[in-house]
Amino acid sequence: MEEGFRLWANPSSPHAEGRKARAALEDARERVKRSLGWDGELIFTSGASEALWIALNRAKVGQEPVTRRIVSAVEHDAVFRAAPDAEVVPVTDGEVDPETLANSAGALVAVQQINSETGTNLMPYLQGKLAESVRESGGQLLVDCSQSAGKMTLPDVDMIVVSAHKFGGPIGIGALLVRDFNLLEPSGGHERGYRQGTENLPGALGMAAALEAGGLDSWATTVEQHFDLKNALFRHGEVIAPGFQCSHIISVAHPTISAQALLIRLDAMGFAVSAGSACSSGTLKKSRVLDAFGVPDDVAARTIRVSLGWNTRAQELERFADAWASLC
Repeated sequence: MEEGFRLWANPSSPHAEGRKARAALEDARERVKRSLGWDGELIFTSGASEALWIALNRAKVGQEPVTRRIVSAVEHDAVFRAAPDAEVVPVTDGEVDPETLANSAGALVAVQQINSETGTNLMPYLQGKLAESVRESGGQLLVDCSQSAGKMTLPDVDMIVVSAHKFGGPIGIGALLVRDFNLLEPSGGHERGYRQGTENLPGALGMAAALEAGGLDSWATTVEQHFDLKNALFRHGEVIAPGFQCSHIISVAHPTISAQALLIRLDAMGFAVSAGSACSSGTLKKSRVLDAFGVPDDVAARTIRVSLGWNTRAQELERFADAWASLC
């Protein structure tokens, strides 16, 4: 990022400083694509929310704009803000049934890979079938990989959303991966005309560097230690685990204490946890996602989300397990 600030100029400007910035931006673009194993196009955005808005509002099938959007019931709130009129398909036992998408002709279908509140992998085994079902019916598949990019292999789909700060990169930068620019209606402006606003060069360079630093194998803790923590929490509460689970997000309900009280008490003990998604954790409403997963109201009211990161240490996992046990 320091390199990006030293090169600070508008990458779209034709003068020498602008050309230097453009060269660095394109280098970052190729580094991000290479790190993610993506051979299509990449549009830098301000984060996942903007990438979702672009995909959901500017997608097209053939030469016609997409007018029909189908989303899973457990998508991030940003999806529902970008497409408030979307058709919603249920999630059963932590998965989206491909048969519910068999009639998606001309539609953009949005299904996340890892749920940000429960850590559920919505397509561990059905990934190929989901894409096949959507494509055979003449639709497109958009996958929100904010919680999986930089940690696991990305799915082979039409469009993918990623967010840098979810894998140790800077806040304020993300990307929309597009199999082909023909899938989107351009709007003019920067990023080859597909996004307005001057590109965030320092952020793009930071995003590339974070990805190149490595995935889960480079973290301070192991997947086994993550699941050990989950088991420790389960001994003193109820782990909300619909379907197949990733290791770095844990949703756990306390036997008696409300989620808001847990946030306050754990914060005083030095732990930062959330209730619901981080974007809406300041509200007192029941989580829409937990409701869609079929979690009872009384359990949802006592549920918090524990997220582990690249710099989370083993001692911190042990301390949190002890702190949780002390509250029970």
